Amino acid sequence: MFGYTGVSNKGGEVDLESGETLYPGLSYGENQLRWGFIRKVYGILAAQIVLTTIVSSVTVLYSPINDLLRGNSGLLLFLCFLPLILLWPMYIYRQKHPLNLVFLGIFTATLSLTVGVSCANTDGRIVLEALILTSAVVSSLTGYTFWASKKGKDFSYLGPFLFTALMILLLTSFIQAFFPLGPTSTAVYGGIGAIIFSGYIIYDTDNLIKRFTYDDYIWAAITLYLDILNLFLTILRMLRQGDN
Repeated sequence: MFGYTGVSNKGGEVDLESGETLYPGLSYGENQLRWGFIRKVYGILAAQIVLTTIVSSVTVLYSPINDLLRGNSGLLLFLCFLPLILLWPMYIYRQKHPLNLVFLGIFTATLSLTVGVSCANTDGRIVLEALILTSAVVSSLTGYTFWASKKGKDFSYLGPFLFTALMILLLTSFIQAFFPLGPTSTAVYGGIGAIIFSGYIIYDTDNLIKRFTYDDYIWAAITLYLDILNLFLTILRMLRQGDN
């Protein structure tokens, strides 16, 4: 779905395989270790995206699975809440191999089923447009963050603002379930959501470069995966609403 081998930006092309200094003041040895950590995280993230693509494709193409999930609201609701439950053991065992990979696989597969249901009930053209837009946004923001970090910029200040915005977004989503918003309000809600998750991609990529410890490769991959997945679903809802 998305690629990370290299992304273009105003400062040139950022190659994740290069040994360029990630940010000013980083020693050569630490820089090499950090690049190794980043490659490991993006490798796990790529595996998650491939798994999501496979599971979602099977859900879309094999109608009995989609019909089962659509016809059983209790099962679908369980699959929606299961990833939230799995976050706890994943955080506890994030540094314990192979339990961290087992929980990560279950977490990714569960989310992939819900994504597949969303895609199966959306026109294929809209899904493709959402994929293209998400890929473009993720690639450009990732490249920008690496470039800005090399120039000495820091995005840690975004954390409190993004968290507050996310809480407001979740509260609005909960209210919307009981009091549906109009088309204009839904479009504005979707646009704000896309901006928030785009901000999280920058913030979490900056954390990947500077703040995640080397043992937190699972948790780093999870945060980026959720950022990308939520951005895709938000764009998908916006395009679907616009099409309607």
